[in-house]
Amino acid sequence: MTDRAQILPGTLNLLILKAVSLGPLHGYGILLRVGQISKGALAIEQGALYPALFRLVGKGYLKATWGVSENNQRAKYYELTAAGRKQLRQEIEGWDRLVSAIGAVLDALPADA
Repeated sequence: MTDRAQILPGTLNLLILKAVSLGPLHGYGILLRVGQISKGALAIEQGALYPALFRLVGKGYLKATWGVSENNQRAKYYELTAAGRKQLRQEIEGWDRLVSAIGAVLDALPADA
């Protein structure tokens, strides 16, 4: 049994954009940051991360530049663009609407039906 939550379909972009909004990161750093800020409850698989990063760069939400990692390795760093900040706001608004709607359903009592 694990304490990790399953990442829901459609939330990967939100998690990546949020992680990168906190500062530029290389791919592995994004995995670590999501794990850290979720207190270990969420883990992004590398097989899902890199295609998502490629898509987000292609859409103009992230900018990628080469740099050197903390262990002196060449790494691609990702930064949020202005379009990415706008997209992050939209994704957060959508997530908040979904959470509110699901919360209303879960809080429903027999008299509400």
